[in-house]
Amino acid sequence: MQITRVEPIHLRLPVVNERCDGSQETLVVKVHTDTGLVGIGEVDSSSAVARAIIEAPVSHKICRGLAECVLGQDPFEIDRLIHRMYEGTIFFGRQGAVIQAMSGVEIALWDLVGKATGQPVYKLLGGGFRKTFRAYASILFGDTPEETERIGRELVTQGYRAVKFGWGPMGQSEASDLAHVRAARRGLGDGVELMVDAGLCWDTATAIRRARQFEPYNLTWLEEPLHPDNIAGYGRLVAQSPVRIAAGEEICDVAEFQRMMDVGGIDVVQVDVTRVGGLGRSRRIGWDSAERHRLCVNHSYKTGINIAASLHFVAALPNTHYFEYCVEQGALRQTLTKQRFPVVNGDISVPEEAGLGIELDEEVVAKYRVA
Repeated sequence: MQITRVEPIHLRLPVVNERCDGSQETLVVKVHTDTGLVGIGEVDSSSAVARAIIEAPVSHKICRGLAECVLGQDPFEIDRLIHRMYEGTIFFGRQGAVIQAMSGVEIALWDLVGKATGQPVYKLLGGGFRKTFRAYASILFGDTPEETERIGRELVTQGYRAVKFGWGPMGQSEASDLAHVRAARRGLGDGVELMVDAGLCWDTATAIRRARQFEPYNLTWLEEPLHPDNIAGYGRLVAQSPVRIAAGEEICDVAEFQRMMDVGGIDVVQVDVTRVGGLGRSRRIGWDSAERHRLCVNHSYKTGINIAASLHFVAALPNTHYFEYCVEQGALRQTLTKQRFPVVNGDISVPEEAGLGIELDEEVVAKYRVA
């Protein structure tokens, strides 16, 4: 089997606003082969930038597009192809959008191998530690505390046993921060887990103060209160915080994850398979966290492709039991894959079909495709 084409497909809703909702647009990657099998992946990045990184022609030996690095190659040789993509883009890559773009190609390779062998991806990753996970509903804070409380109540009625509120008004003022977290807890009641994603909004001293102020609301974790470059600040925060500190979704580099654990001391390691270079690198980061006795969870705020890939990823780890489940109602998030990944009694299950276990709705692809 040989790779004959790498097809990046940019999908975008008619209206995209500045709120931190990655489900408004995405880059789907199809990897075609000479056997007719097609693998599907996804990139969480600036889609136009990632598409250019995939499609770029050769400039010289270490400056070429990702498609150029894998065309004509055997899709089963995933580690070797990741190395080819990394080395082939080293002149302009090594971090950021290049690694993110690699994710879409790499995930599609795993989907291909799973389809070719008739195996679900989690088995190829050596997994099966768990087949179900507690799905926490992931959503933005409301514009007002009253709206935050209403959202919380609605999610409880839908059967969620854990909810994460994020970004939005967080960081505007101390009074507002406390009002929204108080409202979130009030809406959820005492029996539902509450996570808070602060959205990089504080300096270290403020984050320490907020962590202490949030203690009465029994947070499962406080997420990304600091800028990802502030690794020393994370170390200070973790040492003084009464609640677990989570971070990682902004990181693409394996060594940077290690520093965030070893220097930053984070309790919860958040890995996005569509940002870190795909499933193989995600698995490596996950096992690095397991060896350090940290909780590892997925980050997922895209479409059903990311959901499926993330489920296979967490299934292959011994140190996770939560699953981030974006509940935004945009068309790409809700309808791009024919599979809906239902949450039943607060839990979500890992697909057992070959590959990722997904099929795209090609009518949705055609409707939102950017030329």
